[in-house]
Amino acid sequence: MPKKVHHVVRRAGIKLEDPVVEIPVAEDIAGVPGIPQREKDVAFYSREYPLETQNVEKAADREWSWTVYTPEVFAYRELHEAANKPLVEAAAVTGEIEPTAEPVGRDITEEIRKKAYELGFGDVGFTRYDRRYTYVSKKRWVKFEHAICVALEQDYAQTQSLPSLEAEYAHFGTYEIENAQCLKLADFIRSLGYHAQVHSPNDNSAPFLPMFVQAGLGQLGANGQLLSPHFGSRARLAVITTDGPLTYDEPVDYGVHKFCQECLICADRCPARAIMRDKVWWRGVEKNKLIYDRCRPVMSTYEGCAICMKVCPIQRYGMKPVMEHYVETGEVLGKRTDNLEGFTLRDKGYFGPGELPSFDRKLFDFPHGTKDEWLFAEFKKKVEANSGATKEESVVFAGELKELLDQGDTTVGDE
Repeated sequence: MPKKVHHVVRRAGIKLEDPVVEIPVAEDIAGVPGIPQREKDVAFYSREYPLETQNVEKAADREWSWTVYTPEVFAYRELHEAANKPLVEAAAVTGEIEPTAEPVGRDITEEIRKKAYELGFGDVGFTRYDRRYTYVSKKRWVKFEHAICVALEQDYAQTQSLPSLEAEYAHFGTYEIENAQCLKLADFIRSLGYHAQVHSPNDNSAPFLPMFVQAGLGQLGANGQLLSPHFGSRARLAVITTDGPLTYDEPVDYGVHKFCQECLICADRCPARAIMRDKVWWRGVEKNKLIYDRCRPVMSTYEGCAICMKVCPIQRYGMKPVMEHYVETGEVLGKRTDNLEGFTLRDKGYFGPGELPSFDRKLFDFPHGTKDEWLFAEFKKKVEANSGATKEESVVFAGELKELLDQGDTTVGDE
């Protein structure tokens, strides 16, 4: 049954020459611009329980994940790490680089936007860098006030093959391109006379999504990802901060917050059953909370999983067709069809609408916490296992223990 249109969102295309895209938002899913949140709660949690990067807080399972990759994924991840490492290192020192010209003395928003599109970014927005979300280990690193939010689309066809090695090529390959293009955009900003600090998507200074929402580039989906008007969740996000004069964009109501509750395909199709169907208030934000301990082992074991991305109709078909279909029919485009909901898991087979795989309970037994916490737990296990051992067994144990302690010096790759 047709729905009444509450408002129409007009967005620029993914290229400078593209026509404006018009997205109708039905009356029953209209909400607030951005995302419902309680500012006092956001401030309280950021002050009393500040966030920390997964590179630190979840280092144990990030290290462990390498042990469950297939040989093909492991080999590709090593290649990606080698290619991406110098880009991440280059980004880490960008805040110290001085401008290459005198300040132009004008608002540079549109010049940066144009340059970003020329570099291949498909969406660009401007907002304040929200320090409330900054990770503890990055608080002294972040220098500048203004945030330039850039999104780079990953290959459509490869994404639809999720979960697969082919999709991982798109996932990590897009990061490599994005890191390089961010460095170029930062150089451009310096040529206008201002500082530019690249916040690499592989060494985040904060969760970027809240700032992308504030810049009008999308809304938080039930799958925990940014649902943008052009790509859905099929984009990689990065931030560049600057002290150059900018005009901020405003948050937008695309209807996503309520539409997701009408859809919930990601929650229904998640193999790990890791997405809550009902929204809760979490750190001052209303959202569908993800259960990390269920998501992580499946994601690591099955080529990055991301079925929650694959089965999102906004990712698959685009926001405009999905919202037009909802206005015209009151239904979610593609819901309960194999075209949208079908997926294949290695060694498990194909699963159509209403079908989900089962997993051995051992899959969800993985190390938690920081690397130090994990190493201590492993140390205890080895000491207990060596109790009453022979001299020969003690020599073997000593070697294993040295190898374990040496792991404390290894770096953690990006996800």
